[in-house]
Amino acid sequence: MSAPSSQQTDQGSGPLPTLEDAKQPSAQSPLPRAAGILLHPTSLPGPHGIGDLGAAAYRFVEVLEAARQTIWQLMPLGPVGLGNSPYAASSAFAGFPLLIALDQLTGRGWLDRSDLDAPELPPAQVQFDAVAEYKTARLKKAFERFEQRASGDDTASLEAFQERHRAWLDDYALFMALKDAHMGAGWMNWDRPLALRQGAALAQARRDLAADVRFHQWVQWVFFEQWTSVRTYANDRGITIVGDIPIFVAWDSADVWVHREQFQMDDEQPTAVAGVPPDAFSKTGQRWGNPLYDWDRMAATGYRWWLDRFKATLELVDTVRLDHFRGFAAYWRVPADEETAINGRWVPGPGKALFEAIDKELGHIPMIVEDLGEITPDVIVLREALGFPGMKVLQFAFGDDAHDTPRGQNPYLPHNYEPNCAVYTGTHDNDTTVGWFASLSPEERASVLRYVGTDGSRIARDLTRLAYQSVAAVAVIPLQDVLELGPEARMNVPGRPEHNWTWRYQDGVIQPRHTEWLAALTASTARWRSPDAPATDEKPEDDEPDA
Repeated sequence: MSAPSSQQTDQGSGPLPTLEDAKQPSAQSPLPRAAGILLHPTSLPGPHGIGDLGAAAYRFVEVLEAARQTIWQLMPLGPVGLGNSPYAASSAFAGFPLLIALDQLTGRGWLDRSDLDAPELPPAQVQFDAVAEYKTARLKKAFERFEQRASGDDTASLEAFQERHRAWLDDYALFMALKDAHMGAGWMNWDRPLALRQGAALAQARRDLAADVRFHQWVQWVFFEQWTSVRTYANDRGITIVGDIPIFVAWDSADVWVHREQFQMDDEQPTAVAGVPPDAFSKTGQRWGNPLYDWDRMAATGYRWWLDRFKATLELVDTVRLDHFRGFAAYWRVPADEETAINGRWVPGPGKALFEAIDKELGHIPMIVEDLGEITPDVIVLREALGFPGMKVLQFAFGDDAHDTPRGQNPYLPHNYEPNCAVYTGTHDNDTTVGWFASLSPEERASVLRYVGTDGSRIARDLTRLAYQSVAAVAVIPLQDVLELGPEARMNVPGRPEHNWTWRYQDGVIQPRHTEWLAALTASTARWRSPDAPATDEKPEDDEPDA
């Protein structure tokens, strides 16, 4: 696909950067050389059917510390939406209530130990519906007790939180209260005065649902308190939190309901939706269905919504991973009445203007940009002009044409890297490395083994070593690859509407042999160094495979 012309202005904001822009020296230096693990908190072990922000989160931080990892990368922390996807959240600002650790509420007198008796829930898979029913009932009971017996300090803390986050919290809490009152129906199916946010209807709803609105505000306060404690525990041990900002938001979200004028919409209906064009994996492309931003209107506000979004995200994470970066250069616009993405077209995004506005108000933000997929020259120009590190995925380096590109220039092969990038064995959208390798053709497997120089019996470790030895500033490995797990541990299959995002590990599966091997590899590849010790020359040694 050719790059869109810089003469296009439809829904764009300013000209796209030129090749001359990309040649200018970047004001942002590469990230420090470091290593980390990708794990979403829902995948932590624990007693209530889903990972949470309790004891297991702190133990995982200690695992990272023991393995000399200085990065914990997460997926979005928002309330999951369609298909239980963290990338389809009901708010770009709120936290996921089901991550709240219930046992911490007993210590504050809001729940009794008997309240925590849980139904039989599988320890290795999240059953979101069952977990939501169980945990929501207990959160409501805890809220009732908070209202009855909260200390003065807790009441003051909640009030301060409400004031600090008023820009999004009041609308989000009303949105959730209305969804509860409508049995979970999307806002576009509410009575029209509510769907279109007519003043009298909203005022009446705030009166009628005042207790429910306050409940959802309280839940967010509890979430932010618990997550802040986990993040502080990590930061105090030299561990940076890397978290996602998905480029798009869900149609059924508080963001779209409150800010319809910021999207390409006609009242409650999108006029165009997001997607990606046809490629080798899909002859008709992918029609994602997210409403598209009206970038001209956003530019007229100084990109206020985006500035607020970055501010909110930076209260939760230290470094941002910006999803679908190519959409900021140009996005695939699909008319809303099209059933597939085949008849979409490239339209310029905001380009440098958005990032200049962010930099002006918030200063330099440490950022990794997800520049995967169909990358046209304008995307590379924009990323290089901004100086952001992109992503390399090792599983993408070994297709049947990986060594047939001109001069071997497959960008995912480590010998083609530049330091200003982050390398992954795979992401949440990939199979585990063990599962991926088993699915390759014999010819593709042979290509991998020629490059790594092993017999492939420990392929997850082979690719981990390859990532750590590369010049990439940052190397991040999914926990599934650290544990050398197969396809049963895959987190997400793109395009599959069900049975995603459910994987959890269990207590005891992370052994000293895992952390010791990773710690030695991290030190020997200069991705960790004690601030008060000389460089180490220890080398990682492979342990024997489990029987």
